[in-house]
Amino acid sequence: MPQLAEPSPTPTPSWLGRWHLAIAGVIALATVVVFVPVLRHGFVNYDDPEYVTENVHVRAGLSWAGVTWAFAAPHAANWHPLTWLSHMLDAQLFGLAPAGHHATSVLLHATSAALLFAVLEGMTGSPWRSAFVAAVFALHPLRVESVAWVSERKDSTGPRERGCLAL
Repeated sequence: MPQLAEPSPTPTPSWLGRWHLAIAGVIALATVVVFVPVLRHGFVNYDDPEYVTENVHVRAGLSWAGVTWAFAAPHAANWHPLTWLSHMLDAQLFGLAPAGHHATSVLLHATSAALLFAVLEGMTGSPWRSAFVAAVFALHPLRVESVAWVSERKDSTGPRERGCLAL
């Protein structure tokens, strides 16, 4: 009996890859534009002292002692070493200038939104629906707290990034 030839996979046109990159870029750019006003904000008195401004481990910047501390035990009733490491890196780069800490939060959120688009599009094959969901995630008012409040970065460095990395 003659064997049927295996169907060859349909190659993805090169323009489609560029469109996906453009869509992810537009989502990230829109996120940055919407949240850039937080760069003018300062630290707040609720949790920011415990997490950043009065935390000797964070203020010292990145060090082996700080990394050990971040992974060793819970602090502020939470165990989230990625959050501590990101705050330490910010302290290393920006000191206690709040604009730098806020900029990191904005960039983390914009990157998360672009990654969400990529993951959803890869799972569904539907770029426009995926873009809509990623844009709603990026721009929804419930995300403001996670981006505008430095201490709430634990929401940004936590489940979203670990979930995207796991996929």
